[in-house]
Parts: sequence; structure tokens; C-alpha cells
Amino acid sequence: PVRTAWYTGPRRLLDYLLMYVQEGEMIARVEGRGHRFRAGDFCLIQPGELHTLEGPANTITPYVHLDVFYNPVRERSFVVRSGMVDVSGLDELIQPRLDEATGVVVPTRFVPLSPAQFRDTMLKAIGIWQRRDFLGQLESHYLATGLVLSVLQSYSRGSSDSPDQPEFLNWITSFMSLHLSEPLSVSDMAARAGLSASRFSQVFRNRFGRPPHQFLLHLRIQRAQDLLNHTSLTMREISGQCGFSDVHHFAKTFKRLSGQTPGSYRRTNQPSGRAAPGR
Repeated sequence: PVRTAWYTGPRRLLDYLLMYVQEGEMIARVEGRGHRFRAGDFCLIQPGELHTLEGPANTITPYVHLDVFYNPVRERSFVVRSGMVDVSGLDELIQPRLDEATGVVVPTRFVPLSPAQFRDTMLKAIGIWQRRDFLGQLESHYLATGLVLSVLQSYSRGSSDSPDQPEFLNWITSFMSLHLSEPLSVSDMAARAGLSASRFSQVFRNRFGRPPHQFLLHLRIQRAQDLLNHTSLTMREISGQCGFSDVHHFAKTFKRLSGQTPGSYRRTNQPSGRAAPGR
């Protein structure tokens, strides 16, 4: 369901909180560090982390609380509410952190190896759990275990999501395409990959043969060409949908990369009979 503006006050959890931003934006402050999540992003709050969560406007944020490690006194555990930041004396109920138990460091904003598959599995697990029957809970636990395994495989050394593996960054072109209308910096993409900006740029260039900002520009121009060919949107509307700050910047970049002005490209390529407005 859609949640209007909301805020979850400071707290430390005993378990793991996995969240998916389906619509809108969410702000998480974890151990003093702020993270802004957009539609399509995943968030992981680990046990004992001091955090707040905020949805500044309407959001859809499916979430699930889960235990990763077996605890014989699990039945005594509970969901921590806002304001509970002192969990001293509850050591036997607090789940171990992933880095402490497995040596795998998973960032608060993490990127699964296959984001769409991870999302679908997570939403399925939530839906099945809500049935409240034994088989549903068993299947939900099974799916949740698969999610945890996927995260650990994505960030463990030597995994197929290691920067040294050819499969690394397979998700990035889809991510860029989904966010073409937004300001998207190398730092943003690097954070989602769990790398520094310089390391991300190096890995990206090795994988795709050009720097990330050039690759992104070509995707923006390809989207613009498609809109010029198949829509009657104005140049201003197209420039906005393709992530350019203004029409002048759009026109200048378009001509530099394609050899034609946007207007000339539209007149040359658009099927006859379709109106072709200007600005």
C-alpha cells in the first residue's frame, strides 16, 4: 500500500530488515550516515545498527524482518519499535552481523546480481508469508534464505559479482536505462556497485570499452532518437525525459554525437504523416 509522508524514529533492531523501494523515495540514516533511496533500490539494516527511516512523500516500500542465523531462543525475540536504542542486556536475542559471522561486508544500499529476480523473489516471499499458513511460512522461509544467499554471493570475494569477474556490472545498463531522466553521477553508480568512483570507472571502462559518463550520454541520445522517431513530444519534453538540464545542452550534445541537430534528425527519420512540433 501507498504510505503518505512517514518517519521511523531512532532504534536498533535485533534482526535484519530488508526493504525495497517500489515507488517514491526513502531516506535512511544509519550510524550517522545518510542514504537516499530511489525507486528500484534495496536497503539492508543489520542488527544493532542505529538508524532512522523516512519517506518524505508517498512511497511504496515492501519490507521483511528476518533472522539469518538460527537462534534457539528465537521465540523470545520481538520487533523493536521507534525510540528503543538501548539493546544492552539482549545479547542472546541479537542476530550476528553479516561481516562478523561470515566476513562478507554488505552495504546499506546494496545491488543484487539480478535486481529484477531479487525483487520478484522478495515480493513473492512477503505475499506468501501473509497467508499465515504452515506451507506458506515454510516456502517464505525458503525464499528468504535464497535472498540472503544471493546477497552473500554478490558481495563475497571471488563471487561472480566481483569486479574481476566478467559478469560484474551486467545490471548497470538496465539501471542506467531506468534512470535516464534523472541526474545520475559516477558516484551514484559506484555506490550502488559497492566501489569507489575511481575503481568503478576503471572496471566499467574495462567491461564496456568507454567511461561510464560517455556510455550514459550515448544511452541518452539513443533514447532521444527513439522519442524523435516515434513520438510528437517537443524538444523540451524530450530533453527532460533524457536527463538533459536544458534544450540547448541537449541539442549541442545530440549534434556532437549524431552529426545532426535533433530537428534535422526528426525530419529525416520520422514516418510521414506524424506531426513534428518544435520547442
